[in-house]
Amino acid sequence: MGCFPCFDSKEEETLNLQKQQHPNAPTNISRLASGADRLKSRSNVAAKREQNGLKELADAQIAAQTFTFRELAAATSNFRPESFIGEGGFGRVYKGRLQSTGQVVAVKQLDRNGLQGNREFLVEVLMLSLLHHPNLVNLIGYCADGDQRLLVYEFMPLGSLEDHLHDLPPDKESLDWNTRMKIAAGAARGLEFLHDKASPPVIYRDFKSSNILLEEEFHPKLSDFGLAKLGPTGDKSHVSTRVMGTYGYCAPEYAMTGQLTVKSDVYSFGVVFLELITGRKAIDSTQPQGQQNLVTWARPLFNDRRKFAKLADPRLQGQYPMRGLYQALAVASMCIQEQAAARPLIGDVVTALSYLANQAYDPSSAPGNGYRLNGDKDEKNNRGSGRFLRNDVGGGSGRKWDLEGSEKDDSPKETARMLNRDLVRERAVAEAKMWGENLRDKRRAQGSFDANNG
Repeated sequence: MGCFPCFDSKEEETLNLQKQQHPNAPTNISRLASGADRLKSRSNVAAKREQNGLKELADAQIAAQTFTFRELAAATSNFRPESFIGEGGFGRVYKGRLQSTGQVVAVKQLDRNGLQGNREFLVEVLMLSLLHHPNLVNLIGYCADGDQRLLVYEFMPLGSLEDHLHDLPPDKESLDWNTRMKIAAGAARGLEFLHDKASPPVIYRDFKSSNILLEEEFHPKLSDFGLAKLGPTGDKSHVSTRVMGTYGYCAPEYAMTGQLTVKSDVYSFGVVFLELITGRKAIDSTQPQGQQNLVTWARPLFNDRRKFAKLADPRLQGQYPMRGLYQALAVASMCIQEQAAARPLIGDVVTALSYLANQAYDPSSAPGNGYRLNGDKDEKNNRGSGRFLRNDVGGGSGRKWDLEGSEKDDSPKETARMLNRDLVRERAVAEAKMWGENLRDKRRAQGSFDANNG
């Protein structure tokens, strides 16, 4: 099948559906997504709509292979138990190897008894065929053979983030601090791509630890796009939809009103980030009363800096930078604000977490001694200063940040001081270099002009 020319897999290029690239693209993606949303029942009308949706899927010229059921049965050895690797709301997932290419893949088989399966199937094929980014899982192809519905993905060898955070066997090593920050930053970049670079924006709607898959070196990719929705466009502030998702991760305003915005995803991200920091589940019925909901348990602890250490995962055994913990908690606390308007945009979260992920914490140093910053001679004078950046509520990505303050004022309740002066200094140096290069170019051009007219 032909590829969809208006989407590019390069991270730095904006993904949009502009008419000069493909004049029918906005109409097609909106029509296909809305058509998938209508597949809600098993009536004859719904069956007819599903066939129409599949026909439109075939007409969309998407860059995804089509497989026969026989091919995928052969790839998974007839879906034998030894090939089974997991199960979700959509259906069961098997590891397989395509006989045509030898590629190792994950094959997800639709549960034909599921009420939402057909709609989710169509939406997932559409979204992952049209959206490409290093932090989104790659869809290789699909099967719509008879009543069989299967999706074929790249195989992610390290499983999901949930597998490395919760219910670990005694012999399994816990994630270290650096790896946790790296996973959080990568997952945030995936959301940023959906919110800021897709046009129209895409609201993921099911951001949770089990949907963050990990490949080699713990590189994260978002998966399971069956609940994704196209975001508001024009002067609309939200889209209204049925409340779907996973309890414990849903933003309160979405759960109560069904009004969905990109800030709903930011809340869900905050919950997952708290899971990474604390090692706790979003909802854990084995915890004492009052501690079963992660957000409810954590919020009171944000008010007292002396209790921040209680929020760190005990399995880290104190091997984390205290300043880094404060900064991470500041990011998480802003993301899980009750009011959507008080939450940061995902672009600001990416900026903060990219900084945190790029700091090299030395586990051999004494707990709480901060980061080991390669090449920063001034850090030894600032270690433990705990400088965050105060967030001006309301601005968008690239808003102003206040760099002043001292550690005694640092509290995730009052501040989202996510970066420190190192990042600002790096930006200033980069801007100065650019200014100098531009000035040299202008002088060179002027000199050439004078020579030619002399």
